[in-house]
Amino acid sequence: MTSPRSSVKKLAVPASYFDVDGTLVRTNLVQPTVFYLLNQQTPMQSAGRLLRAALRAPQMALAEMRDRRTFNELLYSAYEGISRDRLVLLSDECFDKVVRPALFSNARALVKRCKDEGHEVVLVSGALDFVLQHLVDHLGADSMIANRLEFKANYATGRMLRPIVAGPEKARLIREHAKDKGHDLAQCYAYSDSYSDVPMLSVVGHPAAVNPDLRLRRLAEAYGWPVLSL
Repeated sequence: MTSPRSSVKKLAVPASYFDVDGTLVRTNLVQPTVFYLLNQQTPMQSAGRLLRAALRAPQMALAEMRDRRTFNELLYSAYEGISRDRLVLLSDECFDKVVRPALFSNARALVKRCKDEGHEVVLVSGALDFVLQHLVDHLGADSMIANRLEFKANYATGRMLRPIVAGPEKARLIREHAKDKGHDLAQCYAYSDSYSDVPMLSVVGHPAAVNPDLRLRRLAEAYGWPVLSL
């Protein structure tokens, strides 16, 4: 005989997926990278890395307009030869000096509201995992979907591990996360500031534009999506 308790279907907990740069913080992917390049073991090493990065700047600017994945690959190639230990060691200072001061004033309240409503909060960002983990902890989020560097013999190779978190790939990664965690995407939420994240916003039942650029604002108004300012 089936008990009344076992016959009640358990409701799936929704998830809230947050883009980070421009949505929760004012920074972008370049600023933490510049911090790392400036904080090499010697001034000469810092100068050399900054010069090489500057020479790639036109190529990166073109990639940012055409393909965010290629932009990420070019940007993070600047980490080649830096040890994992140094990257992790400097991540505390990078968060304290670059990321935390750029946090929008109401970002924490928005994340807390989602948590209070029982949502799993997931940060979805092209940022590197060892920096983003500090923001996850600071905001009280549950987990992250972030980019990861490839290491060999404890040193960054300049390449990234797949999948690369950028552009439309975010939507696929959110679908996979929801499937693995048992979330119903129709009940889930997503937040972003950028028109480039429309695929990510469209995959959930409750999208919202946060500090949106002009194209995303127009789209949100056309579809009746909430528009938030932090």
